[in-house]
Amino acid sequence: MTEEVTRDAFLGGRVQLWQPRDGFRAGNDSVLLAASVSASQGQTVLDLGCGVGAAALCLRARVPGLRLTGVEIQPRDAALARRNGGPAFEVITADIAALPPTLLQRQFDHVLTNPPYYDRRASRSALGTERECALGETTPLSFWVKAACKRLRPKGYLHLIHLAERLPDILDALPSGMGSVEVLPIAARTGRSADRIILRARKNGRAAFTLHSPLIMHEGADHVSDAESYVAEVRAVLRDGAALEF
Repeated sequence: MTEEVTRDAFLGGRVQLWQPRDGFRAGNDSVLLAASVSASQGQTVLDLGCGVGAAALCLRARVPGLRLTGVEIQPRDAALARRNGGPAFEVITADIAALPPTLLQRQFDHVLTNPPYYDRRASRSALGTERECALGETTPLSFWVKAACKRLRPKGYLHLIHLAERLPDILDALPSGMGSVEVLPIAARTGRSADRIILRARKNGRAAFTLHSPLIMHEGADHVSDAESYVAEVRAVLRDGAALEF
């Protein structure tokens, strides 16, 4: 196992995660998603497609005392998520299209998800079965959205990160009971188009739709050196575990 995995630091070393050496590896998107969740101690959180647990465990580092549950289809990633999270992180090995009855009977205060990004009808497959499972959309994005919303308690929150180009599909998939929708575009630099979005919606929410100003990741208009160039707000999220305020 040691030769097949690496131990990587997140949030400036506050979170240490075992990850597959080859295959899909968690990155900034998981950290940004976790930072967007306004959770409180004692609340319940479900991470659909949790991978090795990056988003859920980065959230726990900022908000202790959460009751965390993850669902992951890949047995190796699910095993690593259990190793990373310990006994306080319940990880269920399952397909979101066939969740166990015990989970279908539960509801959560927050559901977060980072579904596979790429519709393989219009893109090429990734190398490696596990990496392709994480990146290639086999279960439709609309199913991910609906499955996440079904697991929310009344007034619970959905948090989702995805490609900006898929925002129309995500909005179309939201069930009628979901409201108070907020969208945070994410752009690499000033003047660039957003390539990611974080969406937050509330079950039975009534607030008007809000499209926020883009979160700019890097300083300057161009990449000019190998030095880290995150803006202060993003650096605080990625390195210090700060919340990402909408």
